[in-house]
Amino acid sequence: MYTNNACRSARCLAIVVVGFFCGEVAAKDHNVTVAIHVSSQGLDLSQPADAQTFYKRLRRAAWAACTSGNRIDLVPLDDPQACYEMALGNAIRSLHLPVLTNLYFASHTREQAAACGIDVTLQAAAEK
Repeated sequence: MYTNNACRSARCLAIVVVGFFCGEVAAKDHNVTVAIHVSSQGLDLSQPADAQTFYKRLRRAAWAACTSGNRIDLVPLDDPQACYEMALGNAIRSLHLPVLTNLYFASHTREQAAACGIDVTLQAAAEK
C-alpha cells in the first residue's frame, strides 16, 4: 500500500494505491493494485473549505480502494478499516501539506500518524 503525489503550483494530485488479491475459484489468486487518482483541480488548498473538500475526496478514494476498489471481482480484505487508515495516512504523508495534515490530526492520534510516517512535529507546531 502506498501513495504517490504530484503538486504543481495550485494543483495537486494524490494517487491512493492499495494492494489487493483477486482470483477465481478455479484459478490461483493474483495480486492486484488499485490506484485511485484524486485531483485538487478547481480547488485552492490554501482556503480551508477547499482543503476540507480535497480531504473528503482523499477519504472517499481510500475507502473505495480498500473496499470494492471500484471492481466487483476483488476478494474483500479481512480488515478494510485498517487498510483505509493506512491508505489515508499514506496519502496525507506523501502530500506533505500542513493544511491537510492538520485536518488529519483533527480525527487521528499521533500514534496513528506515526504509523503512516507522518511527521508528528507538524501537529505540535500547529498546536502552538
